Amino acid sequence: MDRRSFFKKTGLLGLAVIASRFPVWSNSMFAWDNPIHNIPEEKNIDKKWLASLYERGEKIVYKKSKNELRYIGMPIGGLHAGTVYIGGDGRLWLWQLFNTAYDGEQEGIEPKNVLWNNGKELVRVRPRDGSAYVEPAIADNLRSMEQGFAVSVLLNGKHVVKELRENHWDEVLFEPTYPTCRITYMSADFPVDVVLTAYSPFIPLDQDNSSLPLTTLHVELRNKVETAIEVVLTGWMENGVHKGRKDFNAVKKVSQVVEKSVFKVLSYSCDQVPDSAKQAGDYGTMAFTCIDPRAEAVTRLKDWPIAPQNLQPDNNDSVVDFSDFQVGAFTVKRTLKVKENSQISFAISWHFNNPHPKLQQHIKDAKDGYWYGTKFKDAAAVIAYYLANKGKLDAETLAWQQTWNNTTLPHWFMDRTFVNIGTLATANTMRFASGRFWGWEGVGACAGTCTHVWQYGQSMGRIFPDIERNLREVTDLGVGFQAETGAIIFRAEYEKRPAIDGQAGVILRFYRDHQTSKDSTFLQRNWPKLKQAVQFILNQDKNADGMTDTPIENTLDAVWEGEIAWIVGLCLAAVQSAAYMANEVGDKKFEQTCLDYVKKGSANMDKELFNGEYYIHRPDAVLGRKKLGSYNTCHIDQVYGQAWCFQVDMPRINNKEKTRSALKALWKYNFTMDVGPYIKTHLGGRPYAVAGEGGMVMNTNPKNEEKAYGDNTTWQLGYFHECMSGFEHQVAAHMMAEGMIDESLVLTRVIHDRYHAAKRNPFNEIECSDHYARAMASYGTFINACGFIYHGPKGRIGFAPKIGAADFKAPFTTAMGWGTYSQQKQAGKCECQLTLHYGQLVLNEFHLGDSADLATDKKKVEVLQNDKSIAVAELKRTNERLVVIFKDKLTMNKGDKLKIQWL
Repeated sequence: MDRRSFFKKTGLLGLAVIASRFPVWSNSMFAWDNPIHNIPEEKNIDKKWLASLYERGEKIVYKKSKNELRYIGMPIGGLHAGTVYIGGDGRLWLWQLFNTAYDGEQEGIEPKNVLWNNGKELVRVRPRDGSAYVEPAIADNLRSMEQGFAVSVLLNGKHVVKELRENHWDEVLFEPTYPTCRITYMSADFPVDVVLTAYSPFIPLDQDNSSLPLTTLHVELRNKVETAIEVVLTGWMENGVHKGRKDFNAVKKVSQVVEKSVFKVLSYSCDQVPDSAKQAGDYGTMAFTCIDPRAEAVTRLKDWPIAPQNLQPDNNDSVVDFSDFQVGAFTVKRTLKVKENSQISFAISWHFNNPHPKLQQHIKDAKDGYWYGTKFKDAAAVIAYYLANKGKLDAETLAWQQTWNNTTLPHWFMDRTFVNIGTLATANTMRFASGRFWGWEGVGACAGTCTHVWQYGQSMGRIFPDIERNLREVTDLGVGFQAETGAIIFRAEYEKRPAIDGQAGVILRFYRDHQTSKDSTFLQRNWPKLKQAVQFILNQDKNADGMTDTPIENTLDAVWEGEIAWIVGLCLAAVQSAAYMANEVGDKKFEQTCLDYVKKGSANMDKELFNGEYYIHRPDAVLGRKKLGSYNTCHIDQVYGQAWCFQVDMPRINNKEKTRSALKALWKYNFTMDVGPYIKTHLGGRPYAVAGEGGMVMNTNPKNEEKAYGDNTTWQLGYFHECMSGFEHQVAAHMMAEGMIDESLVLTRVIHDRYHAAKRNPFNEIECSDHYARAMASYGTFINACGFIYHGPKGRIGFAPKIGAADFKAPFTTAMGWGTYSQQKQAGKCECQLTLHYGQLVLNEFHLGDSADLATDKKKVEVLQNDKSIAVAELKRTNERLVVIFKDKLTMNKGDKLKIQWL
């Protein structure tokens, strides 16, 4: 099953109350079969609010006092290791670890259907259709395992206990800085404030150490009174192995203490498990530890509620019936001096190494389990690894968190453009024992790491480029590749056809993934097959005008006829990237073939597919408009190929003025600060934005043409009336690159506001199910806000900030390292600095955009690496940039600074 089943199988209750009570609407905008375009051209955006979007602003803080905690679910485990959420009050929930997610069986984070009034009738909405958007999952309803902390203090001769949960404190603050978060607990009548910091190791460019099935919880106790205080802290965790089973009468739960280094670890398992259950997704182990050698363990708590001051250590093995409650704990005692703080750390791990049986049937790589199963024999071994490497793992995770947030860009902007990479830390993705990466489109929905969805994402390719390169080689040019045609099957083992946009997206991602490599090995190794894939695109131009016209599946789940602007443009961008790659591997003949194709196609696209305001879909000359298509309507992806050019630093494929006109048309006709009136009159779409919320609609009919979408529209028409955040992010990124900064920020902000914690989970952008992969397009907006370019094999890096260029600072990632870039710029003078916080960076040249006022005399430029002078071979102006070419290749290591200064 795939996304289309929403439209084919959704149950409509057919109340039609509005139409029956107000029949006059059948002749107006409420003529649902032929609705009138009703998005206002004037957006009525408050100027002060718009100005605030540019400001650094305050850190994001969600508060108990504002009722903002109940929907929060931040993924807090490692990449590809299932889903564990941390809630707004610091307790863990969801625990989607048992390999249950599967297309048509269990989709999304909560398998429930809800009813939604679309303006005409009630519609049944399933998880893949946005049920978690209409009725967000509530943490308290999905907290399936017992876990938490309690703090006890002696106050006026009486022990006072507070658990770290919302209802025990006057105020609870949740501060998200993915991949970390901080929760602060405060009460006026309690002498201790508590701060909980949580994360799983997350280190850009280090996929292995970022893929641990583990979370860490660091509790800081803060004495806020003028006297010393005795504090007792207890942390507990349930044995959740096989949680929820009803058929395990003879099975025993086991909790035992094992020694790892100088620390005690509670190892959880089940004994006497039937052989038939040992291949099940919930067969495995869990573990829990307190990283304090003085911590006292209890293998099974017997009394509730927990009174930390009364707990006695018990290291004896606990073996109980499966139906019994088994929760282990650690207790630590501290004496806090006046105003003293003390931190105590904990870790929880899991190990469930049996992928869903249907995955194993379809994918041979799934038969041997997961990557983490090859590295660790059980959950206790995961904790042992963390303990042995804690210093490095913690330091590098926190260094990235600090690097990402050490910027002049707005807090809200940094949050929204990065947070979607959290989908990699959910049950949406897997890394099999062979090392192969694999993902759904959204959790449990639409299999096969779908090329036409995953190609929108930009964050994974920048933060964990090894994952993308694995996907290119093992899947796209591996199991999904047809050597006889060069076609790439868009769902690999789950399909038999290519998707034309997915094919183009693979080629473009190849170029990006080459750029994020340290050398040309990846490209050289894959060029023969990649060339075939490019030739497949060239072969889809039947009339040889440089514009793809062969009907092939696309991301809107249909086969469109004719020459479609967004398909044509995306293919042109892909072929142009192929020309650049051909040049680098020395294939001059194919390079010229590609360049000739792009030259012809770009000219024809600008001439034939631009209607004077925006780009369109030209019908097939023979078939006309019989089938579904966008035709003369205004489509969200119409200049998507040009958008990709900015992501990989390529020349334009579309005229700048026409492209900006198209983007302005999208703003004029498709964007609204309130989608309510539109979705009430344009039915069939899924609820990814609802009344009172802003968004950009996928496709609109601003000229109110009859049969605007073809003579015989099909169920896919419903997509046109939706707001899907991945597409919106793609447009926002493009607007940023084209200098439409206001529009880019507003569009990004309305998405951010749709996912405010008061309304739904800020960490879960939904399309076809939860944690949808396309939403990782958000990172592209950050890339373009920095004007960032990078080419590892050529040793090239550059910046052209779009926001606050006079005093700018932002993070960057490269093939082998990451760090901070800053610049201070004023009339004729500029100081740029790269500071490396991790790994290594090799450079031959530095590019600076928007620099018309800076000198091109290399004598007026000073380059220093750690105060050592670096010789400049050449300083030139190229394509609105200043290019500084170093005389010798330079290598930066962790802690190094490179300063480039126009004197």
